[in-house]
Formats: sequence, C-alpha cells, structure tokens
Amino acid sequence: MTNQPRSHLTDDPAFVLHEGGKLNVVSSVDVNDNEGLSLAYTPGVARVCSGIAETPDLVDTYTWRSNLVAVVTDGSAVLGLGDIGPEAALPVMEGKALLFNQFAGVNAVPIALSCNEADAIVETVERMAPSFGGVNLEDIAAPRCFDIERQLRERLDIPVFHDDQHGTAIVTVAALRNAVRLTGRGFDELRVVVSGAGAAGVAVTKMLVDSGIGDIAVADSKGVIYEGREGLTPIKEDIAQISNKAGLRGSIETALEGADVFIGLSAGEIPESVVATMADDAIIFAMANPNPEVHPEVAHRHASVVATGRSDFPNQINNVLAFPGVFRGALDARATDVTEGMKLAAATALADLVSDDLAGDYIIPSTFDSRVVPAVAAAVAQQARADGVARA
Repeated sequence: MTNQPRSHLTDDPAFVLHEGGKLNVVSSVDVNDNEGLSLAYTPGVARVCSGIAETPDLVDTYTWRSNLVAVVTDGSAVLGLGDIGPEAALPVMEGKALLFNQFAGVNAVPIALSCNEADAIVETVERMAPSFGGVNLEDIAAPRCFDIERQLRERLDIPVFHDDQHGTAIVTVAALRNAVRLTGRGFDELRVVVSGAGAAGVAVTKMLVDSGIGDIAVADSKGVIYEGREGLTPIKEDIAQISNKAGLRGSIETALEGADVFIGLSAGEIPESVVATMADDAIIFAMANPNPEVHPEVAHRHASVVATGRSDFPNQINNVLAFPGVFRGALDARATDVTEGMKLAAATALADLVSDDLAGDYIIPSTFDSRVVPAVAAAVAQQARADGVARA
C-alpha cells in the first residue's frame, strides 16, 4: 500500500481536502533559546508539575486540559454508513475536532478505539480522562451508547456528552419551538410521531417530554412502542412508560393519521399518501441523510413547516449548532456534568436567536451565525451554576 491516494480518487474534492488529515497540533508558545527551553521543559516544567501535585486543581490553569475534549468513537454507527470500524471513522472524528475549534475555540483530539464492548470502552476512556476537560462520544451504536454514557457520567467529574443523542435533541427541540410558534400552537397541544428508536430518537423523545409536549409516539422497525409490547429492550421500556398516552398500536403509518408533527430519525421512507393524513398545518422534520424519510417537495405539499438534515434545503437540523456551544459553556463553568437543564437551556437559547425573523424557511439559525456559540455557551454555563455542577 502507498500513502498517496489511488489515482482514480485524486479528482474527488473530498479526497483532496482530506489528504494528510484535517488537523495539526500547533504550539501556543515559542521556544527560541535556552531560557525558553528551560521554562517550557526541564528544569522549569518540574516546578509546575510539583505545583499541580500539591494542588491538583492547578492542572486546569497550567495545562491545556481545561480546553481539551476527547472525541471518542468505536466506529460502530458512523453517519449513515453503519459499523465501518475505527480507522474508517477517523475522518468524521477529525471533522468533529475541526468544528469544535473553528466554532468555539475548543481543542479536540479524535480517538478511535479498537474495541466495542461497553465495559472496555468505559474503562479505556476512564483511564484517559485525566488528560481531558470533557468527553464527546460519537458514532457509537445503540443500545450500548446509552450504557457507555451513563457509566462515564457516573465515574468522571468532567462533562460527558453523546452528541448523536443530545446534540440532535437540542437542535430539534429548538427548531420545533419556533415551528410551533409559527403555526400558532403550544407544545402541550401537539401530537408527535417519531420514526426511529435509536440514540437520536430516544434523546429527542425524552427532551420533548421534558419540554411539555402534549403526546408523543415512537415507532421502531416493528411499529409503535407501547407498554407491554413483547421484546422491548430496557431503553424502549423506558420510552414506553413516558410516551404514547393515547395507547396507539400498530404501524407508524397508522400513528401518523391526524398527527401534528413527524420527526424522522431513521431511514424508513414515509409514502405521500400517509403524509397526507396528518393534521392541518403539519410540521415535518425528516432528518435522514442523504435521503429524508419524506422528500421536502412532498412534505411542502402537506405541511406548513419542513426541516431536514441536509444543507441544501432550508431549516437544516445540524448538531454543529449545539455541541460547540454546549462544551464551550460547560468548560467555561468547569462543569462536572452536562445536566438535562443545561441541554434545555441550550435549546432555548438557540431558538431565541431566531426572534422576529421567524419564517417558514427560517426556524433555526444558520450554522455560520456568529451569535450561536456565544448564546448557547452563556446559557449552558449559567444553567450549570444554577444546577450546582459548576466549579467556576
């Protein structure tokens, strides 16, 4: 094998951009003489090491840890590609690290692990944790992603955030707040149907329930989830207990009849004939990539507000609107956790940025809106202090 791209790939701009990777480590100080060397390394560094040994909290002042996030994956659920392994996942993790730095000034290191047992991942991350100020879990398959995040939150005193779950939930809730405002309804009036009970579907459902949604039904590949349905995993049993007040059973197509909102977080296509049975002034968030569950052209024929996960249509539900600001705020507050309150605060701050500019094709800010990270970070840091998890 050679380190150069194969000849037939050299014309592909994506491969050209990625050649050599997307990241470098850049020094924050210059060492140009013996005096500088003696301060940056031995013997001067020993004084700093001794200071941290005596007062461990000084590590956040005198190293880069307080502004450093580990972006951790096992490569088991990468984008829409599935279980492609840790090496193939690295370009995505590099991209995540790039966005952390570009949008929020947060340093991030991609870490792809060659293990996918929950306990092994937890143990590995726990052993690495002294080097980092936070952990962003990424592209880890459900259901083990839930257990990994839970265990790490219990064991570590730094923020742990699974972006596939909570980043998606924050942006979805923010966008839905504005979509509802545009159509003149309240959260407590809505009946929502979620397609997909994976990481994103579960997190979105829980956050919508916490936000006071009227009723919400979640469908997986076997149909609507309800209490007592055979074969439910523990996570789906939890979802059954907090959702589907109407007691719906059967297919997602049946559940969509008369529904106010459809939130697509799976690859399952919804026929137009089914979309047409939704309530008047329906809201459709079809977020599968690259092929939304309902194509925007179809959705617009039956809905007042439409959002997707794609950048080539208005109202993109993009996690980059959430995770840089969430970590910026959590790191600034030196938070020990990312609480449910902090996530809701992030969603509210994001929604509020739209303000009086609200329109059918503008329910969520652009990913390049310079107001996003400062607003989300400030709200998250403030809520961290209110929730008692801040150390600064």
